[in-house]
Amino acid sequence: MEDVLELYEEMYDAKRPVVCFDEKSVQLVAETRGPSAVGPGRPQRYDYEYERRGTANIFMVVEPLGGRRHVTVTERRTKLDFAAQMQQLVDVHYPEAERIRVVLDNLNTHKPGSLYEAFPPAEARRLLRHLEFHYTPKHASWLDMAEIELSVLSSQCLNRRIPDRESLKQDTAAWERRRNQDRIPVKWRFTVQQARTTLPHLYPPIS
Repeated sequence: MEDVLELYEEMYDAKRPVVCFDEKSVQLVAETRGPSAVGPGRPQRYDYEYERRGTANIFMVVEPLGGRRHVTVTERRTKLDFAAQMQQLVDVHYPEAERIRVVLDNLNTHKPGSLYEAFPPAEARRLLRHLEFHYTPKHASWLDMAEIELSVLSSQCLNRRIPDRESLKQDTAAWERRRNQDRIPVKWRFTVQQARTTLPHLYPPIS
């Protein structure tokens, strides 16, 4: 835990950015009937029935101090999908960075080995030279600021029925553009010292 909190206390460094990574499953739901017509004193209404159309996955990358985020919609969240996200981090989002410090949880796909399953060894090694993984402890995924950003996305963009993956891509892309234009940072306030004071059960007693 302190490893992650110490990262959050560092000053911004464009050559060694700290980014947070997480994912979220989204249920795709379509309307079975169109909404009712609007009239005087009669607001638009939607039928309670709906049609399930499977699920999609959202990958979230957020750079807390830079106020940047990237949202990617995929069909699944396999090891290969994770590896593709890491390649995007290195080659597209942060091509000038010497080292990208990535905060993420302990999901079994979030491992360096996933890159070796997705790419030839030389390519996997090239990418990993630019990546430094910092894992949140088990049952402490709340330390990952990408989880906060996913919560904002859910409340502002996903709180309605979305029928298909293409619609989800369009909606999340519009949300991402707006958030990035505003350069909204994530202001993290929980420090190492506060953890030692308020979470003593996580530290072994000194005999």
